Amino acid sequence: MTDAERKVIRVRDVMKPQVDMVDGLTTVAEALRKMKHVETKCLIVDKRHEDDEYGIVLLADIARYVMAKDRAPERVNVYEIMSKPVIAVDPAMDIRYCARLFDKFGLSRAPVIDRGKIVGIVSYTDMVLKGLCAGIC
Repeated sequence: MTDAERKVIRVRDVMKPQVDMVDGLTTVAEALRKMKHVETKCLIVDKRHEDDEYGIVLLADIARYVMAKDRAPERVNVYEIMSKPVIAVDPAMDIRYCARLFDKFGLSRAPVIDRGKIVGIVSYTDMVLKGLCAGIC
């Protein structure tokens, strides 16, 4: 199959539209309760104002910066361990390029931003199972 014959699968076709957002002042304990409730692997940290940027907290961040350092989750705020600014992707991006971006920057998931607003989240799992696998599985 040539590139011209191949159907382009875009990020919007595979992303999860449900995004769990928290304020940066939320404690890790509160964030964990929210993450467990919605069975998610990350939380997006909301902007504080229009000129701010979004952040992200992964379960791996909590393991690395709280659990491994024996810090009390009730005493650590999300802003202390988040990654900010977050690398985001456009909903119209081809998932092949999204996968390359993830590889280049060591990402496992990223928010999907359309006109400055978060509209979803995409992960390698979404791209493989809903994108690549859809054409061959």
